[in-house]
Amino acid sequence: MSSDCSGAEVFALRVLGQSMAPEFDEGEIIVVEPGGALRDGSFVLAWLDGEWIFRQLRRDGEGWRLHALNPAFASRPLPGLDAVRGVVIQKARPGRRRAAKSYL
Repeated sequence: MSSDCSGAEVFALRVLGQSMAPEFDEGEIIVVEPGGALRDGSFVLAWLDGEWIFRQLRRDGEGWRLHALNPAFASRPLPGLDAVRGVVIQKARPGRRRAAKSYL
């Protein structure tokens, strides 16, 4: 996957790992909107240190950090919002339409 999502259309990814549990469980599908509106508390996909990372965007004084919901995982400072490539707008559990949740 390229690190440049600018101008891209909405896309879906499968959650891997437990860093965002309990809100996002491994195997769930997230829908990501590149260029979506960023605000404190948004769930985002970022390109950081040569890898994709899915976290919650949190205000940290004058800057920002990528916060893992699972306390077993550390938060990571974010050098700038340009590292954020998309905002999670929805999640769903495969095979369970009624388990969908929107984040708009």
